Amino acid sequence: MKLSIIIPVFNEEKTVREILKKVLDLKLDDIEKEVVVVDDGSTDKTRQILEQIKNAKIILHKKNKGKGAAVKTGIENSIGDYIIIQDADLEYDPKYMKDLIKPIKDGKAKVVYGTRLNRMPNIKGEERNLQFLLHYFGNRFLSLITSILYGQLITDMETCYKLFPRSAVSKMNLNARGFEFEPEITAKLLKRGYKIIEIPIKTNPRGYDEGKKLNTIRDGSKALWNLLKYRILD
Repeated sequence: MKLSIIIPVFNEEKTVREILKKVLDLKLDDIEKEVVVVDDGSTDKTRQILEQIKNAKIILHKKNKGKGAAVKTGIENSIGDYIIIQDADLEYDPKYMKDLIKPIKDGKAKVVYGTRLNRMPNIKGEERNLQFLLHYFGNRFLSLITSILYGQLITDMETCYKLFPRSAVSKMNLNARGFEFEPEITAKLLKRGYKIIEIPIKTNPRGYDEGKKLNTIRDGSKALWNLLKYRILD
């Protein structure tokens, strides 16, 4: 089994070197891995850093197109049997990939998500921030809507860690260019009959003052529209 780890990147000069080291150093036992980095038109020093990286496939977008477009480029330029998405910041620790892969290896699942939402906010530090709380409860709401519309309980639809077989997306028409990639791929996987297994993970949430790019109101509204849209459309 070969795993393609797709890393969309946009202006992550502070974190991209460290996250790539973590991913490249990750040992997955008998799983072969390839790392595909898609720089989505960065304007900081990200590209200069990527030029120094070995053992990874680096693809450059001439201009910023959005996370969904970068992930789609990564999928098109990868060859693994399975695909997982890794954000370029340090919010998600690659060590959890082993936990997500285990149900696949055991034959218990074909699609696995890493859920961050099996707990309530700690209400301290960044988690006291109004923007964080809006994002947290907005995600809980969107996950509930996903569960109702598509008939399967999902606790964290917006998670970055989505592990799925190439065969599930090889003929899937993915339209999203931005963060609406998350609801689109979830909706289409569920409509095609894939059961999503969720594995608890812990994350180190990045603050908006540290470069977090998701806008809760704008991107949440797009996510809701896409969930409703793809319930009807393919």
